[in-house]
Amino acid sequence: MDSNYLRNLLGRLINGQMDIDTVLEKLKNLPFEDMGYAKLDHHRNLRNGFPEVVFCEGKTCSQVAEIVSRLAKCNTNVLATRAGIDVYDTVKQECPRAQYHQLARCITIENDTIHKYKSPILVISAGTADLPAAEEAAVTAEIMGGTVTRLYDVGVAGIHRLFSHHELIRKAAVIIVVAGMEGALASVVAGLVDVPVIAVPTSIGYGASFGGLAALLAMLNSCASGIAVVNIDNGFGAAAMAISIVRLAERN
Repeated sequence: MDSNYLRNLLGRLINGQMDIDTVLEKLKNLPFEDMGYAKLDHHRNLRNGFPEVVFCEGKTCSQVAEIVSRLAKCNTNVLATRAGIDVYDTVKQECPRAQYHQLARCITIENDTIHKYKSPILVISAGTADLPAAEEAAVTAEIMGGTVTRLYDVGVAGIHRLFSHHELIRKAAVIIVVAGMEGALASVVAGLVDVPVIAVPTSIGYGASFGGLAALLAMLNSCASGIAVVNIDNGFGAAAMAISIVRLAERN
């Protein structure tokens, strides 16, 4: 952010030449920071409610470390997804407060006090093999301010495991269902509740699952109402949608 530009905006606000809504609108469109190989959007938090998230795959360790470091210097909470341990080790050297969530493959740094949403988000996984995507969803929702409960390994092969938690399921405001194989769990859960269900197909399964395509198509073709489907293994996307829902529900 250009300090002179900000001073000018604040001066015009104080002098009554501009109202607060106009100032906020201008702040939403401030320039990004150009690093050459990346252009950091420092004002995404103002527009979207959470700072820019770093997707680590395809970037070098040093690139991720520098991006995360610059985001952290803006006193924002930082989330980096799909990060290997080598990436975390490099980030840790630049940002000692960084935390690694190994199963989720996420790096988080908490600088701000996170606004906590009260509406409970429930993350359900069909099997233990689905936990990487489920944990990515859970960690993402938590760093974004969600109140998260986990319910894992309750797939349809042993449906009684799911039904034994019916009270927990019915208390949720939003449910994220993570499943591979045939992806049937999302339809079962959506048939039990009157809240939004966000389905995450995973790439877990044998050959004919086609790397998660079978689960994706099953979820898209569900006969249960109230299901939204994100891409294969996209726990992050499911969490971001869940936070958008609870934020809207608690806005008033």
